[in-house]
Amino acid sequence: MIRQTSRKYASAWEQRKLGEIADKVTAKNLDGNITEVLTNSAEYGVINQTEFFDHAVAKESNIAGYYVIAPGDFVYNPRISATAPVGPIRRNTLGIHGVMSPLYTVFRLTDAVDGTYLSHFFKTNGWHGFMKLEGNSGARSDRFSIGDATFFEMPIPVPSSSEQHAIGSFFSRLDNLITLHQRKRLWFAK
Repeated sequence: MIRQTSRKYASAWEQRKLGEIADKVTAKNLDGNITEVLTNSAEYGVINQTEFFDHAVAKESNIAGYYVIAPGDFVYNPRISATAPVGPIRRNTLGIHGVMSPLYTVFRLTDAVDGTYLSHFFKTNGWHGFMKLEGNSGARSDRFSIGDATFFEMPIPVPSSSEQHAIGSFFSRLDNLITLHQRKRLWFAK
């Protein structure tokens, strides 16, 4: 007897450009109403600047030129590190509005792409090849250089909505499980 298996997700994935599913955030903090200064760390993601640097790097007098970042927005940090060879792209999961230095590229999804799926995609190196081909390390060896127009040409694999949700949920549960085991290991080491 031949056993038939059904494939829950058999549809082909689309290849979309980042600029087709997201827009660059250009709104500045001109009125100075938002004072929560955020940064994007390869290791910790989008976090409060004072938590990362142990002090405020930005001054209230100069954050008027910073981009306003909303919950769910993505941030590209061009700073190169051992864990982020072309710089990290992370999502604002803090649930708050903040401001981000204009050295970073902030973008917001405009199409029906699952933000959790895309967040996990950017934790892979699946987009690094494009960056290495289209950009360069620039004059400063610790910064990656790529123009906005080129950056938003980045190809993004986009499965069906239900598959995006399933992938995002799977990797979120996996991340939570890893964090739980790390905490247990630290607790037992005490």
